[in-house]
Amino acid sequence: MPDLPASHRLRTGRYAEPNRIYLLTTNTLDRKPVFADFALGRLVVHQFRQAQNTGLVNSLAWVVMPDHFHWLVELENCSLSNLMRQTKSLITREVNLSSNRNGPLWQQGYHDRALRREEDLVKIARYVVANPLRAGLVERLGDYPLWDAIWL
Repeated sequence: MPDLPASHRLRTGRYAEPNRIYLLTTNTLDRKPVFADFALGRLVVHQFRQAQNTGLVNSLAWVVMPDHFHWLVELENCSLSNLMRQTKSLITREVNLSSNRNGPLWQQGYHDRALRREEDLVKIARYVVANPLRAGLVERLGDYPLWDAIWL
């Protein structure tokens, strides 16, 4: 097998099912802390909400970290690849316009984990939104502004 970049290996065997729940993660290019700027982080949140409002996904939980995001979604009328391509592209455009920058914002690819229905979704959502606590960015979850979960 040829030595492929990691983004290609991530796509190997990837299959997306409508109405399935996925935990999605992607990183900024070179893990630059772009979203340490709250206003730029809000642009990510806006795209998450747009994806839900247009019927692509049902957002269950998310957190926008300085250099990546985690997004727990129920896939509706979209494939994973289209969802992530569109979301990352729109975020890049908005961030570049808002911050007078240009060029790519994200590392290639993304990580996805399909969840079984019997998994404890609330526990996974808590894991997602507690990311700032584990990273030492805040001492209490409520102190971090860029997260949400339908259960919390």
